[in-house]
Amino acid sequence: MAKTTTILKRLSALLLWVLAFTGFIILLVAANKDKDSGICKGIQVKFEGKDDNFFIEAKDIRSLLTKNKTLNPVGKPIRDINIKALEAVVDQDPWVKNAEIYFTSKQELHIKVTQREPVARVFTFSGNSFYFDEAAERIPVSSRYAARVPVFTGFPTDVEKLQRTDSLLAAQIVDMGSFISKDPFWMAQVEQLMITPDRKFEFIPKLGDQVIVFGEGMDIEKKFTKLLAFYKEGLNKVGWNNYTRINVAFENEVVCTRKDGVAPLQPAIPKDTVKQFMPDEPPIGDNSEDTAEKTAAKPPEHPPVPVKQAVKPATTKAKAKAPEKKVKQEKAAAPARQQPKAVYKPGNKSVNTSKKQKTP
Repeated sequence: MAKTTTILKRLSALLLWVLAFTGFIILLVAANKDKDSGICKGIQVKFEGKDDNFFIEAKDIRSLLTKNKTLNPVGKPIRDINIKALEAVVDQDPWVKNAEIYFTSKQELHIKVTQREPVARVFTFSGNSFYFDEAAERIPVSSRYAARVPVFTGFPTDVEKLQRTDSLLAAQIVDMGSFISKDPFWMAQVEQLMITPDRKFEFIPKLGDQVIVFGEGMDIEKKFTKLLAFYKEGLNKVGWNNYTRINVAFENEVVCTRKDGVAPLQPAIPKDTVKQFMPDEPPIGDNSEDTAEKTAAKPPEHPPVPVKQAVKPATTKAKAKAPEKKVKQEKAAAPARQQPKAVYKPGNKSVNTSKKQKTP
C-alpha cells in the first residue's frame, strides 16, 4: 500500500511538470504570434565601442532605413519585415563594423551598432585624407569628429584597391598607429610621421627638433624602446641640440648626425650601461688629415692658427711652395666641415615604456 502511494505521488509530480512545460510553450508561441502580428512602432539605435565619440549618429542609422519607403519598417507588420535585409543595409555604411537588429516585446526595432575603430589618419600626395582601421580598410573622414590617432603624410596612392607594395605599406602604418596609440608617452611625443619616397618612415618629435629616421615599419617596439633609452642615457647627458638626425633603423645602435660646424660634446655616460659615442671613421695615423678628424670629434682647447699666419714668406723658394702647403692644409681641414656622426649602442638595461613613463 505504501509502495503504491509513493508511485502515485511521483506520477503526480511528473504530470505537473509536463503540464507546466506545455503551458510555457503555449504562452511562448502565443507571444510570438502576437508579436509577429503586431506593427513596428519605432526604431531604437544603440552604439557599441571603446570611445564615446562616434563618427555616425543614431539619426544617420535611422535615415538609412527610413529614407527608402520599401525598407522603412515603421508602421509595417512585423511578420513582413526582413531583418537580414535591414542588417545588410546598415552594414554598408563605411563607419559601421557590424549591426544586429531585433524586435523587442514593445514591438520596437532595435539596432545595435558596432563602430569601426580608426588607428591612423593618412594623407596622400594629392592631399586626400582618410583613416585606416585595424584591418587596414579605409574609413572616410567625418565632419563631426576627428579621431585622435597618429597622422601619416605622403601615402603614394589614392586608389582604394591597393597593389602589393602599397598593401604592405598600409599594414606597417596600421601596426605603427596601433602601437603609438596604445602608449601614452609616444602618443604625446609623436604627432605626425612622414612616408619617404622609398616607403620608410621619419618623424620630428614634439620634444626636440631632430629628425628621427625610423626606417621600415618593422620591429616597432624594439626601435621605440631603443630610442627611449637613447633619450634617457644619451641626449639627457650630451644635450638635446647637438644632433640634426637620429637614426634608429640600425640593429642595436643609434646613429646620430651632428650639426654643421659644431663640435660634439663628449657624453658622460657610465661604461657599465652605455658604450661611449664613437666617430664613424676612427683615426688612422698622425698625419694632418687624422688631426683634422680628431678636431671634429673633440673640441680644441685653443682656436687653431689661421692658415695665412702659419705660412711666413721667408724666401722666394718658400713663397713658391706656399700654395702647395696651403692646399694640403685646406684638404686636411675639409672633413671638419662635413656633418660628423656619432654611434650610440644601448646597454642591456631594460626601459619601461608603460603609462608611468615620464617625458625625459
